[in-house]
Amino acid sequence: MKLFKNTKTMATDRPYHIVIFGATGFTGQFVVEEVARCAAEGTGLLKWAVAGRSRPRLEDVLRRTAEKLAMPELRTDIEIIVADVSVEESLAVMCQQGVVILNCVGPYRFYGEPVVRACIENGAHYLDICGEPQFLERMQLEYHSKALDRGVYVIGSCGFDSIPADLGIIYTQRQFKGGKHNLDFTLCIGTSGHDATWQSAVYGFADSGSLRQLRKKFGHKPLPRVGAKVEKRGFLFFSKEMQQYVIPFMGSDPSVVRRTQRFLYEEQQQSPVQYSAFVGVGGLLSVIKLLCGGLLFWVMVKFSLGRKLLTTFPSFFSFGLFSKAGPTTKQIVDTCFSMTFYGEGYSEGTDPAEGRPNAKICTQVVGAEPGYVATVSALVQSAFTVLNELHSLPRRGGVYTPGAAFCQTGLIDRLHNYGIKFSVRSRQEEAAGAPTSM
Repeated sequence: MKLFKNTKTMATDRPYHIVIFGATGFTGQFVVEEVARCAAEGTGLLKWAVAGRSRPRLEDVLRRTAEKLAMPELRTDIEIIVADVSVEESLAVMCQQGVVILNCVGPYRFYGEPVVRACIENGAHYLDICGEPQFLERMQLEYHSKALDRGVYVIGSCGFDSIPADLGIIYTQRQFKGGKHNLDFTLCIGTSGHDATWQSAVYGFADSGSLRQLRKKFGHKPLPRVGAKVEKRGFLFFSKEMQQYVIPFMGSDPSVVRRTQRFLYEEQQQSPVQYSAFVGVGGLLSVIKLLCGGLLFWVMVKFSLGRKLLTTFPSFFSFGLFSKAGPTTKQIVDTCFSMTFYGEGYSEGTDPAEGRPNAKICTQVVGAEPGYVATVSALVQSAFTVLNELHSLPRRGGVYTPGAAFCQTGLIDRLHNYGIKFSVRSRQEEAAGAPTSM
């Protein structure tokens, strides 16, 4: 698969195919490195630039990237665009110069909307790595029609939140080759995160009530259910599959997957899956620590002083999982992620109304460190997919989840070539109507 080809994309007269906004941020610097590597592997057709508030800091990022990758030409060949989320005119100038804007400036609830608006108004496609359901769903509610009218694609959560989960479900559906009714996934990771991710979690939990109000505005009817209703799990239970205690996954993946399933049902008449997500927390001692820490976190996010303390001392309150410095190089190198999808459904020719599911499938998505390696690869390959396969994206624009935007593209193959691998672990089929258990 070619990394980049000179296809006709929107606004081909623009000077840059990709503009990395927030290139001086912790994640943005990794994105700069990845785009530089990918551009060097390609045919030389890719034109890209970096953008941010400070020209000296952007110059420093390019200098350090040039030294790290042994690419001295980066210091002179890559253009710098000065843009600030608080200066509308600067965002307009940036968006007028790029075909695709990669927005790495978070938390998105505070800094994302001006960039989305500028992209739509100035005809640039928008991608981000947001893991904040309130922001993602509000952008769809308020900007989908405007983006559709302007022929602009706004695709959020193109990082670890939520490419592996969203495309993992689609991959599992395709591999199952039958009528689906229940897909659960469990997630095991171990890493350290940057302060901006922690801030997103703090303010997201503090404002969870507004998300419920926001969802009412969509006026969605419940999606139809195929077969038996998925078994409800408690907040905490022991998973036989993972051999440890698990809790519901609190990230953006469930929100993103549900939006994708609604799109596939309404736009492509595909049967939606029932979906639930869990994360392993370990043994009883880990459970006790989690419950105590979670209760403290939940109380503190309700008050402004508590939120101030949480965001001022992220390492202390997250037990070292998040810090203002972010993970070390060793932590990044030594970390990987694994998502396992356990699916149940009905084999071809089986009537879901006649009994319990009679077929199972287990798939897996694995990759390198999720926050700053897998996320960066997913974002950059999503950008290349937009540039190369614009004709395969839905309609002619709009606000979409990764699964909705890329379900008809070759993004899964691209990700496989860049370290995020999708595979089938097992399949099982029993006699029609025979009882099964997870």
